[in-house]
Amino acid sequence: MILPELPEIFNLAGQMGKELEGKTVQDVEIRQHKCLNVTPEEFKLLVCGKKLSKVTSKGKWILVKLYPDAYFLLSLGMGGNLLYHEPGQSLPDKYQLSFSFDDGSHLSIGFWWFGYAHAVNALDSHKMTSKLGMSPVSDEFTYDRFNSMLRSKKGAIKSVLMDQSSIAGIGNVYVQDILFKARLHPERKVPEMTEKEKTVLYDAIKDNLLRAVSLGGIAPEKDLYGNPGRFTEFMVGYREGKPCPECGTTIEKIKTGSTSSYICPACQR
Repeated sequence: MILPELPEIFNLAGQMGKELEGKTVQDVEIRQHKCLNVTPEEFKLLVCGKKLSKVTSKGKWILVKLYPDAYFLLSLGMGGNLLYHEPGQSLPDKYQLSFSFDDGSHLSIGFWWFGYAHAVNALDSHKMTSKLGMSPVSDEFTYDRFNSMLRSKKGAIKSVLMDQSSIAGIGNVYVQDILFKARLHPERKVPEMTEKEKTVLYDAIKDNLLRAVSLGGIAPEKDLYGNPGRFTEFMVGYREGKPCPECGTTIEKIKTGSTSSYICPACQR
């Protein structure tokens, strides 16, 4: 299953900032209460009448600062549709929440399976985002910080990269080609890695994610306007039985813990 990860969320946050910053929330229609962290009444008190002052993202979360004293936090979880609607445009038939703004525009949120739409007064009070690690597409993601984090780890490198408290935003979709580009087997133990391998891995993380961001994310996911991403070609990810693009060896699908991995058995050691 392909789910939204950092590139898709990063782009959605950027588009939300472009369309919604400066607008005031007039009302929120709540069709699904289970995605909230507070009661519908409390959610509306925190959100309605507030102006969107800044939209950012971290990992798989969108963070919306509501002036003067609240935050709206959104995770699409196992996937969903986050859509912007110009004044007068109709909303989709199915959605869990809909925000209406002072200019007549709307934002609809539809979760495919589950997701989170939370409202808080302070970011540090929100446990799910306050524990997130560094963002690999931000200035905080330096090699020194990355290397320091790796020194404290003893497990398999794939598990470390997907640990959201270490690095926020990498999931089972993009980790496949990141590890291939670094020539690392997903079950390689971190203490066994050389300094050169760590450097190559650091570059692979940045290069792969920034490329995906520039392409608008992966094709099955849609942006704020309903347009699909343009990232369509994996090197080894989801290409079981096909030849490795580097050496021609048949790509294999293996079980790694609770997830599956796609590897070139010749290139990744």
